[in-house]
Parts: sequence; structure tokens; C-alpha cells
Amino acid sequence: MIMKKKFRSSCLIASALDLIGDKWSLLIIRDMIMHKKKTFKELVASEEGVATNLLSARLKMLESLEVISKQKLPENKKENIYLLTDKGLDLTPLILEIVLWSDKYVRDYNPDMHDYNGGANKKSIIKHFQKEYRSFVGEVIGQRK
Repeated sequence: MIMKKKFRSSCLIASALDLIGDKWSLLIIRDMIMHKKKTFKELVASEEGVATNLLSARLKMLESLEVISKQKLPENKKENIYLLTDKGLDLTPLILEIVLWSDKYVRDYNPDMHDYNGGANKKSIIKHFQKEYRSFVGEVIGQRK
């Protein structure tokens, strides 16, 4: 089920931001790509401290946009897990660009930020994160990819 959405304009950037541009959605996607978080409990434990009602709403919205999918763990049918779809995983370059920009320009404002040690080759970093995530998903759902 794809979510119906009213857009502010025909601008490509504004339209994308209307869907995934809030900070919580981007942080959820970051946590899934970079930290392999998959459960509500893991996502709510992020240091940014998202409220449970906000997290729940964002997960539902991201699922309706087909950026993530909700499944049950093979060994625990009671617990929901959230996994990025290919559409969600295709946001890896965007997440990396925000990391690079922040590392370059935001450190003056927040010297306590984590260090970025990813190297300079963006394409290989993106492929690395995407490959690692696909492997992680294969392990989680019980199949090798």
C-alpha cells in the first residue's frame, strides 16, 4: 500500500523532503544502515531519544512508503522487525553525504561529534554499507544473500 501524499511543490528536493525529510525518518534509516538496528526496542534506544509515539508513527509512515518492511523474526513470531527495502537501502548515498558534510562543517558547532573514519572513496563506502546490510538481512531472516 503506497501512501497518498499532498506535495508542497513540483520541486524534486521539496517532494523528497515531504516524504522522508524529517529528522526522525533519516535517523531511523541511519540506524538501520549503519548500526543494523531492526527492532523497535533497538531503535528507541538511540542516543537522540525519540519518543515511542513518534518512532511508531515514523515506522508506519516509512513502511507505507515501502522504504522499510515489517516482518516477524523466524525464531520469534511475536517480535516485529523492521528491515530496509531496496528503496530504503538506496538512501545510503544520501546518509553518507550528510555524514561527510557534517564531519566537514558541523564539528565547529559540536566538537563532541563522532569522528568519521570512512576514507575518501564514496562509491566503495556506499557499496560496503549496502553489501553489509544485505548480508545482515540474510542472516536475520535465515537466508544468505
